Order: sequence, then structure tokens, then C-alpha cells
Amino acid sequence: MHHRTLGDLRVSAIGLGAMPLSIEGRPDERRALATVHAALDAGVTLLDTADSYHLPGTEPGHNERLVARALATYGGDTSGVLVTTKGGRGRPADGRWTVAGSPQHLKAAAKASLKRLGVEAIGLYQLHKPDPEVPFEESVGALRELLDDGTIRLAGLSNTDTEQIHRAREILGDRLVSVQNQYSPAVRAAEPELRLCAELGLAFLPWSPLGGISRSSLDGPSGLQGEERFGAFHTIARERGVSPQQLCLAWLLTKSPTVIPIPGASRPETIRDSARAADLTLTEEETARLDEAVDGAQ
Repeated sequence: MHHRTLGDLRVSAIGLGAMPLSIEGRPDERRALATVHAALDAGVTLLDTADSYHLPGTEPGHNERLVARALATYGGDTSGVLVTTKGGRGRPADGRWTVAGSPQHLKAAAKASLKRLGVEAIGLYQLHKPDPEVPFEESVGALRELLDDGTIRLAGLSNTDTEQIHRAREILGDRLVSVQNQYSPAVRAAEPELRLCAELGLAFLPWSPLGGISRSSLDGPSGLQGEERFGAFHTIARERGVSPQQLCLAWLLTKSPTVIPIPGASRPETIRDSARAADLTLTEEETARLDEAVDGAQ
């Protein structure tokens, strides 16, 4: 497993997005724990969760508790594993994703996450989404307070734009280490944020990184386009004897040395396949073909 840098930490170049293990369509707990254990066996040392990853209206923090149980029941060394969680969103009974970015909420949410994860300090805590009803500086100020009181070690942002990244950096300095935005072959609106993170040395964590790559025999994201739109990924994957999903993650790693994809998984075999992308080196010609396919699909 190749590694990349996140703040002052060395983490696997591919992480695990644990959300599918707790929301609608989630597997039973035995398979969920086996999926996290498979990730760890494959060398994954970045586990992404959030307090809002749960079924609507029930079990807040389900995913955080699940990740904590998976680490506690794993037979190997977990001292090098970074668990990153997020606060500032909710899932009421009607299934909506709400936003709550007040300092009071964020500080209380972080302390609740700390307890569920069973750690002395949260390794990386990210503002899940800016709240349009709360001044952005106030939400980021809560992250600074959490850093200062030792509740969290490092801070990050999610679903933010370049201006907000600059503003957060003014408040947090080098304790701002990551940005988690949606980015994939099909959704590249965060290209400016990806480039800025590369310039600033911030880890860029694409969520839903497999958008645009159709399902194969492995479980992938739903509602994606097929081979017609991104045929080059399927063609090159066949040439290399790998899955299109694995090839897509390898392509994402070429975008910047600070990119760390966090594909979701709900089966052990899925995360094992994704983890192998960290060691899949694309040729310049292959990368150019994939870039051309992505540019042509916009």
C-alpha cells in the first residue's frame, strides 16, 4: 500500500468511506465489521465516518460506533489508523440531510463523537457542510476552539469552495489539513478546490469518487452511467486485468499528490479491490486517454 501525507500524518493513499455501512441498504453488522477488517488487512489506514451516517431519525452516531467496534475487534495493530469524522449535518425522520453549523452544535457534536469513538482526541474533525444561516467564521471558530482544548488534533472542511478554504486557513493556520468535496469522472465541479489544495498542501478527499463508472461484479455507487460515456475506463481496465472502479481510483491519484480517495464499500471484496488501486501505476498514455474521455464527457 502506497501512502500519502495528511497534515503531519502518513496515511494510506486509498481510504474507506464507511457511510454505506450505516445508511439505507446497509449490510448486517457481521458483514459491516468484516468490511472494515478487510480494509485494515489491505493496508487502509484512513477511515471516514460522520455522526450523521445513520438511518433517518434513528441511531445518531451509528457509523462512528460501528467503526469503533471494528477497530476494537480487529486482531492486528490499529495504532496507525486515522479515523476522520464530521459534524454539522443531521438526518431527521423524513430522510433529509439537514445542516447545523452553530458553534454550540459543533462543539457538542464533536464531544459526542469523541465519546462514541472512544478516543482521547479525534484525529481529524471536519465541518460537514457550511451552514448558510451561520457565519462561516463562527463555524470555523468552533473548530479552532476544539483544537485548542484538545478535543480534536486536526481540522478539515467538507463541501466548501475556494474562498471558504482561504478564510478557514486564516483562522486555523496549518491545523487545517483537509478538504472533502465530491469529485469523480462524472462530477468535477470541485476542480478549483482540488487545485488549491495541491497548491496549499492540503489533503483533498474526494467523496463519491467512482461517479461515472458503472457497476461491475463488485458493488459500486448507484445511478451511474455505463460504458458509453466513460468507455476508456472499461477498455483500459480490461487491458490491465483490473476492475473499472480500481482503474478510476488510480486515475484520481494522478490528479495531485494530495488526493486521497475515500471510496465507500459494503463488502470485503469491494474494499480489497479499491485498496489495490494505490499500487496500480498508470502510464502517461493511459492517463492521457482517461483524461480525454473525462473531458469529452463534460
